[in-house]
Amino acid sequence: MMTHTEEPITQLTRWLRQRPNSIEFWELVLTDERLVWCYVGQSYRSMLLRADMGERDRAVLEDSHLEELIDLAEENFAIPLEALESIRHVEGTRFRRARLELEWSEADLEDTRYGGQMTLVSTSQADPQEDVVASLEADSRLEHVDIELDTPRWSLF
Repeated sequence: MMTHTEEPITQLTRWLRQRPNSIEFWELVLTDERLVWCYVGQSYRSMLLRADMGERDRAVLEDSHLEELIDLAEENFAIPLEALESIRHVEGTRFRRARLELEWSEADLEDTRYGGQMTLVSTSQADPQEDVVASLEADSRLEHVDIELDTPRWSLF
């Protein structure tokens, strides 16, 4: 009998979620079975200098096996690949950082804390990841996911 081992597809790295009084740092690991949301730290807006927190936890994440990711932080959660509905990457501009907008169906999920959607913004140390998101379009395991690359258009008039 052959057993399936979960295989990584890609990692979307150095993203943050803006909260009213803080900034949460997230790493996303996409596998052939699920999208794992890995919380790697938080910084409070009241701090004068906000370094990219979470470097230590990013290193722990890199050294961990896929099956260990959920247990690294109580904030971590996973969405089954079949529940993932859309991934939209909005390219950054001179004045705005890139955004990653994700939506998923919560119909069969136990964890519904984010209402089936989350928008993340790239950190200042993030590399452009349009190519990573673009490569997902060709992956047959993601045929059911609406993957979109958006380039903001600025009108001068």
